[in-house]
Amino acid sequence: MDRRVVITGMGIYSCLGKTLDEVRDSLYTGKSGIIFDQERKDMGFRSALTSKLEIPDLKKELSRQQRQFMPEQAKYAYCATVDALRQAGLDQDFLDKNDVGLIYGNDSSAVPVVESVEKIKAKKDTTLCGSGAIFQSMNSTVTMNLGCIFKLKGINLTISAACASSSHSIGLGALLIKNGLQDIVVCGGAQEINPYAVGSFDGISAFSTRESEPTKASRPFDRDRDGLVPGGGAATVIIESLESAKRRGATILGEILGWGFSSNGDHISSPNVEGPTKSLEMAIRESKVDLKKVAYLNAHATSTHIGDAREATAIANVLGEYKPYVASTKGFTGHEMWMAGASEIIYSMIMMKNGFIAENLNFENPDEDTCRLNIPASRIDTGFDTFISNSFGFGGTNSTLVVTDYKE
Repeated sequence: MDRRVVITGMGIYSCLGKTLDEVRDSLYTGKSGIIFDQERKDMGFRSALTSKLEIPDLKKELSRQQRQFMPEQAKYAYCATVDALRQAGLDQDFLDKNDVGLIYGNDSSAVPVVESVEKIKAKKDTTLCGSGAIFQSMNSTVTMNLGCIFKLKGINLTISAACASSSHSIGLGALLIKNGLQDIVVCGGAQEINPYAVGSFDGISAFSTRESEPTKASRPFDRDRDGLVPGGGAATVIIESLESAKRRGATILGEILGWGFSSNGDHISSPNVEGPTKSLEMAIRESKVDLKKVAYLNAHATSTHIGDAREATAIANVLGEYKPYVASTKGFTGHEMWMAGASEIIYSMIMMKNGFIAENLNFENPDEDTCRLNIPASRIDTGFDTFISNSFGFGGTNSTLVVTDYKE
């Protein structure tokens, strides 16, 4: 069985906006979501830069019992999923009667663990942790919560692959649909944004210290980049078989043509060229895409010296003669980490549907590696119908997706 896999719903909770229209406007106008957070500086952070995002108040949407099991990122994921299901035309009656799957990428939760440990140390009584703490802290917290809230009865699986997690979630969901094991899968990724979640990350000097200019700190591919900026939120993408979408009369937004993946098998934090190259080549091979039609490549580029350079080399080696526009939206958002693979599919879809390619924000000067790429320093107003999106993670896990506008 080799079924076509299409996108029918998208939802986003991001520093660029809480709706697709808000995010479109931010990308189109070059609006950054990065700020200086004094709380982090007071805590001893080397870098107090982060993306700006408030935790949603869900008292009107969910019961107290439901909310007690939800950490920060599960709340983001709930908001994104509500919007994605609505756009896809999937109501609760449909979810009750059909085996809809759920595959989400997210990390375990820092805050519930820290708070529980503090209570145990202070009071010497584990019952004071509360009944929700264990469920909030687990790596599978998002899929547990969403699966129960929406009463989903298909596959229920958390992908744990660092910053490639939510891209892998879409790729794996597409594979299940392609082979007839699921008709519809809710895919995506979520990332908590609180200081506890990234304290140790800051401790290895991975973050930009351009604190005097927060909106200019994240500068993927630029010669003067000095580290990433942490971000977060949630993004949900509804994918399903073409037959299912047509049967429901759903609006088809795009099509997943191919998924590539690889492992560097090398250093735990320093990427190489071979792994990303292999992932990119596999996605192209599996999608059977005509590279002349690929107008845009959404790069993983996080604004680190080594990571951006190695990815630039891989892209140039594989796509050099075709010269698609190559840009990273992380100049706008910072690195949304476990959410990034899914959010960047949505960002790229928004651009494709609205006829523009967002600038690679803060790209002013190329270096010897990035000069090989066609990187837009300003917005490009152009129509396109096919793009590639890279997502890479610690440990050398790589994922690449090829997406196109839907055609019969």
